Amino acid sequence: MSENHRITIQKFPFSESQFLQRVKNDTTFTYSKEEELAMCKTIIGCIDLTTLEGTDNTEKVTKLCETAVSFRDDKRGIPATASVCVYPRFVALAKSKLQGTGVKVASVAGAFPAGQLPIELKVAEVSYAVAQGADEIDMVISRGAFLEGRYQEVYDEICAIRKACEGKILKVILETGELQTPQNIFRASQLAIHAGADFLKTSTGKIAVNATPEAFWVMMFAIRQHFHDHGKRVGIKVAGGVSTPEQAYTYLHIWRQNMGKEWLTPELFRVGTSRLAGKLSEKIQEIFL
Repeated sequence: MSENHRITIQKFPFSESQFLQRVKNDTTFTYSKEEELAMCKTIIGCIDLTTLEGTDNTEKVTKLCETAVSFRDDKRGIPATASVCVYPRFVALAKSKLQGTGVKVASVAGAFPAGQLPIELKVAEVSYAVAQGADEIDMVISRGAFLEGRYQEVYDEICAIRKACEGKILKVILETGELQTPQNIFRASQLAIHAGADFLKTSTGKIAVNATPEAFWVMMFAIRQHFHDHGKRVGIKVAGGVSTPEQAYTYLHIWRQNMGKEWLTPELFRVGTSRLAGKLSEKIQEIFL
C-alpha cells in the first residue's frame, strides 16, 4: 500500500479442514414454519431485484420497478425489496419510477462484469451512474491484477471509485469464483474494506462459479475481524445463483449466526437476484394458508 494508505493484510487463520468444518456447522440448521415465515419476510426486504441482460429495455426495467414495490403488504408485515439493480443507462428511468417508494436504485458500474477497462473509464461510468441518480454502486475489482499480485493497483482503483461515488453506498464485487482460494478471498475482502467499501459482494452472476457458502463465510469472517479491530460495520451481498428460498436461508443463517440479529438489516445484508423474491412471496402464501 502507499505511504498515505498503509494497511495490514492478515492471513486467513484456518486450515482447510478447520474452515470447512466451520462452514458445515453454520450451514446445518433447522427451522419452524414461523421461523421460515420470518426469514422470507426479512430476505424480501434485503433483495436487490436485478436485471443485467443485453435485452434490458424501458419496458423490462419499468416492470422490474413495479415488481419491487408490489411485494409490500403492510398488513402481513412484508416489505418491498431494498433496491432494484440495473445498468447505468436505466438509472434515471428506475429513479423516476421508484420516486417516493423507499426502494433504492443500484447500478453496476466500473466495467461490469469483467473490470477490464482503464481506471479513468471506470470512474467515468461510475460518475455517470451517480449523475443519473444512483443511490448505490456495485463495482467489480480487477481480478487479473489481483491474481498477478498487483494489490496496490486493485486498492487504488477501489479508492478512486469510492471517491467518484462519495456519499453513495459502494458494493465491491470480488467475483469469488475467480479468486480460487480462501486466502485470496480473505485478502481481497480486506483490500476492499480498507479502500472504503460499504458492502462486500460475492459475484457478478456472469461466470460458471458464483456465490458459495464457503466464499460467503470467508467474506463474513473478514468483515467480523475488521469490526473487532476497527469498530466499522461493513455489509455483505450474496449474488449469483441464489434462486431458491432454501439457498437464501443458508446465507441468512451464516450471517445471523456469526454477526448477530442486529446485522440482519438491508443496511448490512443484501441478496442480488432476479427470481428469488417471487418464490419467497409464494412461500409466504403457502405458510399463511
